[in-house]
Amino acid sequence: MQKNRLSKLSISIKSKGRFNVEKKSDLRSPYQRDRDRIIHSTAFRRLKHKTQVFVNTTGDHYRTRITHSLEVAQIARTLAKYFKLNEDLCETLSLAHDLGHTPFGHAGEEALNDCMKESGGFDHNIQTIRIVTHLENKYYNFRGLNLTFETLDGLIKHNGPIYNLNKFNNILGKNFFKKKIDFQKSPSLESQIASISDDIAYNSHDLEDGLRAQLFKFGDLKNLPILSYLLKKHKKKFKRFSQDLVLRQIIRETINEMVKDIIVNTQNNIRKNNIKNIMDVYKSEYPIVCFSKKMNLFDISIKKFLKEKMYYHKSVVQKTSYGKKVIKSLFLKIKNNPKKYININKIKKSNIDRSICDFIAGMTDRFAINLYNKSK
Repeated sequence: MQKNRLSKLSISIKSKGRFNVEKKSDLRSPYQRDRDRIIHSTAFRRLKHKTQVFVNTTGDHYRTRITHSLEVAQIARTLAKYFKLNEDLCETLSLAHDLGHTPFGHAGEEALNDCMKESGGFDHNIQTIRIVTHLENKYYNFRGLNLTFETLDGLIKHNGPIYNLNKFNNILGKNFFKKKIDFQKSPSLESQIASISDDIAYNSHDLEDGLRAQLFKFGDLKNLPILSYLLKKHKKKFKRFSQDLVLRQIIRETINEMVKDIIVNTQNNIRKNNIKNIMDVYKSEYPIVCFSKKMNLFDISIKKFLKEKMYYHKSVVQKTSYGKKVIKSLFLKIKNNPKKYININKIKKSNIDRSICDFIAGMTDRFAINLYNKSK
């Protein structure tokens, strides 16, 4: 049934397989199984206590990595449904895309990358691959989650084709994927949709969280395209409704404007580039799924605004600087006595730094803070 409903541009409902052969399920498609494995993973559960922007101990209603991932999945499924693509694969990629994030957001990633500069570095996208292929350990016959090749391909190409494999080779090892992934082919439309849905979610919802935290005011948004129009549209509503309610409506409409723009622009790209089937997608210049020039300017302006007003705000920087200090201190502390913190009996001496990195990257904000306070 579902196979007949899918577009020729879609990833087939029938997967090319997994690294470890498994018996097929009568109840779920391969991508539904991938999604369920992500949801049941320990790495996914830990996202509820990992920073999106605000350190997780700051407040109950700010986004964490898990709420962000759920919001990305909702947007991605909407777009996938419209284009008759593989919705389950879109959802899986959306839910899994942030599994590799460290505690304390991007600041934590920078700190861990500094700690690992002599040992291959750190990259949260590649860490996601380490988690799903190696670190999750729930099955008798293999390590990792044994996800489909299509899901792995989509996660690897979250930001587009890969032309330089040095980071992958340093962090995962050479020929880790045994030539099952064509790095230089463009990603599937499902992967492109998950990626742009990530942009939509964090732009709009970081705006909401920043306004709630009073890092900036509604008036500061008047020079941003799209938002200036929406503010004028809802100006009279501020007299009748709470600021919180008006904010929710503006954010909802911002997301809607961005989704509609993607639909129109993607349709134009498909027609203009004569994309007829999945092979045309793989051969096309990435991306097919993207904003129009007008919406792209809005995307750039909102990112710049959030960087200046939110990510570099004094109160946020104080917290993230503290997070960097915690991570660097923990790395040195654990490296001085790894046996106290991790099981190193089966780890080669050359891999101890990477194992420490895995341990710290997997921590939640509060676990890292508590361990840091205990180890002072």
